Amino acid sequence: MTDRTSPAAPQPPHLLVEDDELTGYSVVANSTMNRDRVLTGVNSYTRELGFAPAEFLSGHGPSPSWLDLCSGEGLALRAAAQQLPQAAITGVDLVGPLLRTALPSGLELITADLGQWSPGRRYDLITCVHGLHYIGDRLALLERAASWLTGNGLLIAHLDPSTLRRPDGGDASRPVLAALRTAGFHYSARHHRLSLRGGRSITLPFTYLGADPDAGPNYTGQPGVASYYRF
Repeated sequence: MTDRTSPAAPQPPHLLVEDDELTGYSVVANSTMNRDRVLTGVNSYTRELGFAPAEFLSGHGPSPSWLDLCSGEGLALRAAAQQLPQAAITGVDLVGPLLRTALPSGLELITADLGQWSPGRRYDLITCVHGLHYIGDRLALLERAASWLTGNGLLIAHLDPSTLRRPDGGDASRPVLAALRTAGFHYSARHHRLSLRGGRSITLPFTYLGADPDAGPNYTGQPGVASYYRF
């Protein structure tokens, strides 16, 4: 008689890593993250986001603002700042830019842990291009980022739901995506893009337990972090 046992569910790691330790892992302190991604073209923010950030910003008044999370080298931000000299553009990255060239007017590149950092203003556009893959408590970051938007601003970030796990290692993507949609987010499964229009206060019904930095490759083919939640 054939044994028709079902595939085993993913097992939780023996020890989850807290976020203050997570930043020390090479998969998170990624010195190649967004290093070569430019504003337009093949390897660009325009392609990854599905729209041109500079064009979007030009429709938000004379002094638009853009916050890019996990900004890497900030090449796209440099180009946008040159096109929009009146814009306020901020990039935040754990490793920070390696280039030591002068920044265009209006651009600030900050080296900081996004789990600890908060801006002193609100932004018309907030982006996180493939950056959430390396964040432990990514739901907390999304909650906070929602409050950093202007009233008609746009938040857009890549999200891999398969890396959201229950305490036993099982898939938590359905309840998390349902809660995000209830909070006003839209998720495009085809493009793995999560978006929110309009700043607001959000509290998601999940308790963060820790992260697994050895989760392996995600849909991009690159190693990422799995985040564990109780609900």
